[in-house]
Order: sequence, then structure tokens, then C-alpha cells
Amino acid sequence: MAKKIDEEALAEAYNRALALEKAGDVDAAVAAYEEVLAIDPDDHGGAAVRIAAMGRGETPAKAPDAYIETLFDQHAEVFEDVLVDQLGYHVPMLVRQRLQQLKLGPFKRLLDLGCGTGLTGGALRDLCEDMTGIDISEKMVEIAHEKDLYETLFVAEVEDFLEDNDEEAFDIIAATDVLPYLGALEPLFFGAAENLTAGGLFIFSSETLPEEILAGRAYMVGPHHRFAHADAYVRERLTATGFELVEISDINVRMEDGQPTPGHLVIARYIG
Repeated sequence: MAKKIDEEALAEAYNRALALEKAGDVDAAVAAYEEVLAIDPDDHGGAAVRIAAMGRGETPAKAPDAYIETLFDQHAEVFEDVLVDQLGYHVPMLVRQRLQQLKLGPFKRLLDLGCGTGLTGGALRDLCEDMTGIDISEKMVEIAHEKDLYETLFVAEVEDFLEDNDEEAFDIIAATDVLPYLGALEPLFFGAAENLTAGGLFIFSSETLPEEILAGRAYMVGPHHRFAHADAYVRERLTATGFELVEISDINVRMEDGQPTPGHLVIARYIG
């Protein structure tokens, strides 16, 4: 039976940590976030990610599932307004443009990892016969369901779904805005390979940071609490997992505090 969280103590510690972080008192903020983790080990507030963003502690292999689920459940109703209209997020349309310009498709079966409210599904609907969407946020999936874009929708964590799925393979897997919540990419890439047909496409976006900030690291948590990946790491992991690179493009993933967020749009083909 799960231990009951002291919500009052959690809110006090979390708000104190946020205030200390904003004030620039890193040591005290880290200590307060460690209090948060002691009260809430599942980490609904993403304390571990915030500690890593301040350059302290171990960089987690991924953002906590409880944090991602909570974050997107809370923002589901305003998600598209904020992401598309305020932050200028257009990665799904960039995916469509590259697929069409490279004359890739149409596709029989699409798996949309981290489908959210269905932005990528809407962009690719006429290119695919059958579409399956996966997202950890039940509220996001409910909104996607209302759009009637997907033949099948699941509420699931993407790596778990890829590991457990035993249905017919897909000829394209999309993962737009998924990598910013993952550090280590091996589980995602192996899972994608296991669920693709021979010659199937894996298309995804990632965020990155300048080499002098990454400082030789494969990935790190950036200042906005999302993971940034080194270009070389993405390439190496794809090759090691049986993919060949079709194309890697420099893109602006979104605007953040009025500044572009540099990233990549990657298309890879599974060759086994």
C-alpha cells in the first residue's frame, strides 16, 4: 500500500525550494528539493530534474513518470494554446514537410509516442492508414480521443509500451517532444527498433545545447528543466540500435523566454 503523502509539508518544502532557487541560493534550494523527495519519493513535482538543472546531484536517466503525468494532466486544457500559440511549437508540421519533401510515405501503420492532444496525429493523418497514439497523461489522451484522429489510443509510459507491445509492427514511429523528458536514449531506441518493420522509419525531435555547455556529456538537464542531447550521442545510439540515419536537420523546437530553443529533427530507417 502506497505511503500517504503529507500534502501540506510537501507544498511548504516545494514552495520554499522554488523561492530559494529563484533567489539564486543553490545550496539551500537543493537541500529543500531533497526534503521534497523525502516526502514524495515518486517525485510528482520533478525535484530531481530541478536539482540536475542547477548542476547538482546525479543527472536522472529520465524525468520521473509521476512528474510527467502530473505536468501534462495539469496543462492538458491549455496545452495547445500555450505550446503552439505562445511558444511557437510547429514540430509536427516540420515532420510532415520533411516526409513529403523526401517522398517518404504513405504509411500503413503509425505509432505516435507521446501523442499528447494529437498535434502530430493531425499533421500526418492523411499520410497514414492506421494510427495508434500513446501518452502517459490520461487527460491529454482524452482530448486526443475527442478529435477522432487515431484508430487506437493508450494511456501508457512510452518505454513500457514499447517493451510490452506484441501487436503488429509499425512502418513509422514518431516521437515529437518526447526526448526532452528522457536522458538515456537506449530504452527508447531499442523499443522503437523492436516495434518497427524492416525498413520502417523512426522520426523524432530533440533539444540540444552548445558543445561548451554540454562539455562532453551525452545529455544533461537544461535551464528549463528539459533534457538536451548531444548530436554525437543521438547518432551513436541510433547506429548501435540498428538504424541508419536518413536525415538530421537543425530546427527551432520552440521559443522560451523570447529565445529560440535549438534542436534537431531526426529521420532514421531501421535496418536491423
